[in-house]
Amino acid sequence: MWSPSFRSFGLDVAYEQTPQVRGKDVLGGGLVAGVPAADINWLNLDWTGRESDHALWRHRVDRLAITHPMGESAEISVGRQVVSWASTLILTPADPFAPFDPADPFREYRAGIDAVRIRAYPGAFSEVDFVFRPTSSPDGDQLTALVRGKTNWRGWDVAAWGGGVLYDDAAGAVSAVGALAGWAVRTEVSIRDDGVGAVLRGTVGIDRRVALDGRDLYVILEYQRDGFGAADSGDLPRTAQSSAFQRGELQLFARDALATQASYQIHPLWAADLLALVSLSDGSVLLSGGATWAFGPNSSLRGGFFVGFGDDALGLTAIGSEFGLTPTVPYLSLTHFF
Repeated sequence: MWSPSFRSFGLDVAYEQTPQVRGKDVLGGGLVAGVPAADINWLNLDWTGRESDHALWRHRVDRLAITHPMGESAEISVGRQVVSWASTLILTPADPFAPFDPADPFREYRAGIDAVRIRAYPGAFSEVDFVFRPTSSPDGDQLTALVRGKTNWRGWDVAAWGGGVLYDDAAGAVSAVGALAGWAVRTEVSIRDDGVGAVLRGTVGIDRRVALDGRDLYVILEYQRDGFGAADSGDLPRTAQSSAFQRGELQLFARDALATQASYQIHPLWAADLLALVSLSDGSVLLSGGATWAFGPNSSLRGGFFVGFGDDALGLTAIGSEFGLTPTVPYLSLTHFF
């Protein structure tokens, strides 16, 4: 990553290269069975350096954007950049941009999108955000042009977006984040016109940080209802062929799902966490968790795992469950910032 400035211009660059050594292909092409991210960006900034039967070396420019101020309370940014309008933490179906993959242990940032973005700040707690984004998907070239307003009302952050098109279709959303009885409450809901009818997508969640034995315990619970998702296991093939899936809009295949996560600070240098993704549509579960050791000021070591539970049947026209085909995967990762 590199973020230099030249007079009034700011540049944001992030370059990735990912070597992989694999024994065999896994459903979805990733570490675990799940919903892969689709590459529908307008600019071609991804390429494969080398590929063989058991090795792959990928390169990606994940951010390449220029920012310039527009007066004292506005700015414009052009290029590949990270844009998130999510209000919930794990499941974000009402965010109209690239969703974060909850089953990817190595991605710490959302993927960048190619867009023109104008942000204005009319008040200390208010923001107006306009995003213009062309995309190239299996459905052809499409356009997203939306405006979002956000402010604070009686201690609650409330926002709404719409006023344009999302992948050439009418769409809008509302969200609210606040506190009730010591718990943070987050909710977002969007409505889409997909050419056939209205599609409702939304999440409601709660989270809280409490002291347990003198250490911090942080818990999250979220429920998702996604009209683009599969109603049951028999609906999974249709969902996998849908336009929403091909555009990378889905985090999970399930129409109804739960996500719960607990993180605990064992020691100032040690932390452990456990995430459970539950498909209420087919009853399958994905468990992932691990422990992290911060052994230096800029270095950490993490060991973790993925375990799927559910029907593991796989046929030409049927899939037993969303997480039943997930292999048991242990992993070890070393992270160093410099």
